[in-house]
Amino acid sequence: MKFIPHDYQSYAIDYIERKPISAVLLDMGLGKTVITLTALNDLLFDSFEVHRVLIIAPLRVARQTWSDEIAKWDHLSDLRYSIAVGTEKERIEALNAKADLYVINRENVQWLVENTRFDYDMVVVDELSSFKNHQAKRFRSLMKVRPRVKRIVGLTGTPTANGLMDLWAEFRILDMGERLGRFIGQYRSAYFRPDKMNGQIVYSYKPLPGAEERIYGRISDITISMKAADHLKMPELVSLRYPVRLSDGERKIYDAMREELILQIPGGEITAANAAALSGKLCQLTNGAIYDDEGTAKPVHDRKLDALEDIIESMNGKPLLVAYWFRHDLERIEARLHKLHIPFSRLDTETSIRRWNAGEIPVALIHPASAGHGLNLQSGGSTLVWFGLTWSLELYQQTVARLWRQGQSSNTVVIQHIVAEDTIDERILAALRRKDATQAALIEAVKANLRK
Repeated sequence: MKFIPHDYQSYAIDYIERKPISAVLLDMGLGKTVITLTALNDLLFDSFEVHRVLIIAPLRVARQTWSDEIAKWDHLSDLRYSIAVGTEKERIEALNAKADLYVINRENVQWLVENTRFDYDMVVVDELSSFKNHQAKRFRSLMKVRPRVKRIVGLTGTPTANGLMDLWAEFRILDMGERLGRFIGQYRSAYFRPDKMNGQIVYSYKPLPGAEERIYGRISDITISMKAADHLKMPELVSLRYPVRLSDGERKIYDAMREELILQIPGGEITAANAAALSGKLCQLTNGAIYDDEGTAKPVHDRKLDALEDIIESMNGKPLLVAYWFRHDLERIEARLHKLHIPFSRLDTETSIRRWNAGEIPVALIHPASAGHGLNLQSGGSTLVWFGLTWSLELYQQTVARLWRQGQSSNTVVIQHIVAEDTIDERILAALRRKDATQAALIEAVKANLRK
C-alpha cells in the first residue's frame, strides 16, 4: 500500500529525524508506528545516521504490530527486522540475525542488557509510560546502557497516567536527567510538596503552584503532542453511567468492609490488611462477589449482572464489548450469558479477535490489560461496557481507544460504565477524571503547532 502521510504525520516524521532525543505523544489512532518506521527508514537509508535500531514494546505489539506495519506499506519494503520474543534460544537467534530493526518486549530489557552485546545506536521505546517507575528493573537496566545510544524516541499517548510524578523517569530515560533532574529527589523538591503524610512518612505529593507549567516548559524543546480529534475525523464519543443501587443488606456488607477492614461471611473471614487491599476488596464487592482468604469467590449480589443483561437486551443484537477486571467477574458474566443462551467469546486469541471484527460475536469479553496496546477492534462494534472499573488511566484510555479510533464506521462510540452508587466505583471515575485533566494539560502544553 502506498503511504501518503497526513500533514501531522509529515510533521512528526520530520521531528523524529531532526531531534536526537524526542518524546512523541501521539493520541491513539494517529499512526505512531508508521510515522516512526518512516523516520527510521529515512535515518537508515537516506541520511545513514543510524545502523542498528532497538524497538522496545509491549509483548503483543512487539510480536505483531511492528512487523504488520512494515509489511503493509510499500515504502518500508527494504526494512529488515527481527523479532526477539519467546524463549531465550529464540531471542538469541533473533538478535543474531542480520537486520536493521530488532524488536523486543519490555519484560526482556533486563535480560537483553545483562546477557547480550548492546550495540544499538538508536532506541525506540513504544509506550514510554511503561518506564514510569524509576525503581523497576527495566528502567535501571535501560539506564545502564543509555549513554551508548545516540538517538532515542519515546512514544506514548498517556505520558502522565498517574500524575506528573510519572514524567521524571520517562524523561530521565530520554535525556538522562538534563531537563527534570538526575535524581527523583531533585524533581520532587523542585516541583512538589508533601500531600498525604503519617508523621515523617510521605504517601503522596502535590504539585506546587505553577509546577505544571514549569515542567512543561522544561521538556517542550524535545516534546510534541497531537490529539486525534485535532487531526482526524473521529466519531462522537458518548460516555454514560448506568447506576445500580445496593440493597440495605448489601450496603451493610460494603460498609462493614470499608469501615472495619474485616467482613464476616458464611464460610470464612475476609481481611483487608491495608488501603490497597481494601480498595481491591471494595471493587470486588461492588462488582458482585469477593474472594475470601482461601481465594474462593463468595457471591454477594447480582446488581451489575442484571444491569449488563438489560444493556445487552437494549442492544437488539448489535455487538457489545464488555470489559471486566476480576476473574470472578468473568466467570459470573459467562454463567449469566450461558443461562440466557446469548453467544459470547473471550477476546484472548487471534481467532476470536478476527471473529469479533468480522461481526460474528454478539458479546465479547475482554480484560483491559490484554486490550491496552496494539489491538484494533473498531470493525466489530461501537459500544463498550465497563462491568468493573480500573484505577489505571492508561489501561482505561487504551481500552476505549480500541473502538474509538480511525476506521470506526459508526458515527458514535458509546462507553457505558456500570456504577454502584455511593461506592468506590464513583471514586474511581472521579480519579480517572482528575488524572485525565492533568494529562490533558500536558498534552495541550506541548501540542505541535503544524503552522510553525
